[in-house]
Amino acid sequence: MKITSIETLRLPEHPHTIWVRIHTSDGLVGLGETYYIPGAVEAVIHDFAAPLLLGESVFDRERHWQNLFAYANFFGYAGAEMRAISALDIALWDLLGQYAGQPIYNLIGGQCRESIRIYNTCVNTPLYADQDGFLQRPAELAESLLAEGITQMKVWPWDQFGPQLQVKGFTGPAGWSAVGPAGHDLSPEHLKKGLWTVQEIRRAVGDRMDIAIEGHSRWDLNIALRIARALEPYDVIWMEDIIQPDSVDDLARLVQETRVPQCVSERLFSKYAYREVLERHAAHIVMPDIIWTGGITEAIKIATLADAFHLAIAPHDCTGPVNVFACLHLCAAVPNAMVMETVRGFHLGYYRDLVSKPLPVRGGQAYFDPAPGLGVELRPEVLSRPDRQVRTSQL
Repeated sequence: MKITSIETLRLPEHPHTIWVRIHTSDGLVGLGETYYIPGAVEAVIHDFAAPLLLGESVFDRERHWQNLFAYANFFGYAGAEMRAISALDIALWDLLGQYAGQPIYNLIGGQCRESIRIYNTCVNTPLYADQDGFLQRPAELAESLLAEGITQMKVWPWDQFGPQLQVKGFTGPAGWSAVGPAGHDLSPEHLKKGLWTVQEIRRAVGDRMDIAIEGHSRWDLNIALRIARALEPYDVIWMEDIIQPDSVDDLARLVQETRVPQCVSERLFSKYAYREVLERHAAHIVMPDIIWTGGITEAIKIATLADAFHLAIAPHDCTGPVNVFACLHLCAAVPNAMVMETVRGFHLGYYRDLVSKPLPVRGGQAYFDPAPGLGVELRPEVLSRPDRQVRTSQL
């Protein structure tokens, strides 16, 4: 089965997302996805990757990954190149599963569990104003999630007090209304205001809800330590990217100097970045993003690395519908999957407009679909939209 063409697709209402479809000589089509700066990723796929893949066997997935990474690494891999490799890798896994008639998780190693607990990242969506909820009515939001069986929520109550990005006309991704450079000062009043979200959740629902704190890398190390120490009495499940993950020594200080578990980091690309974090004991929970860090192939290796240090993974997803299904297969098959990220307003909302089936979530658990490959494809009406932007490379 040979790769005959590679197609990318973009939609105007999803300006940060790009889908890739790999077509084969057997008539099968594999689906992948990545997120951020899709124009750059599109160029990488067609100008850089397609010449290495067209005419090659679909089955040589590991060889393709190594060739693409080696080529990208010659001039710097950690950006659009790695996102392109990730999307292509997911599409190749989808093709292998379709050809074998097996879900991807069976090709990885089979099921380690029957389902995986989900958590809700509390962004605003047309269906749920969850970011407004944790900033204004956190107790009510926690009760709402518990009523759906969701027992973990992720919030970022201190982002609002950090420096704001000063770029005219900037439209950030969902949930990043406070994206900006690192802050070096946090007043006692603002520290208390952010802590109020956590206090209100604990007051209302006690320990029935796990609370994850997202930091979006908004703070320097000293402020991060102040926030962590303020959080210690409230038994949060983790702090995530409270500082930029560029300095492993600084990440290790967070682990050593606070009692709050540290989650690191969707921003790291490839197993090599995670190896350094793990060897320096700079994380408690490992959070790879499949559509950024190298696809399913690399995510399996990162999970194995984490398992060697007796640590869990919690895959990142606040992006698109293909990623969340790829995460589902990873969580089914690796032994150290802890919990899976979802956004209820996404998987109950626009994801259903894009892909052929809904995420199988019931009572706060995600279940594993036995359909071949990813088990999901873009809806026919998406593929036929007149306003879609398509580029194709072919033999």
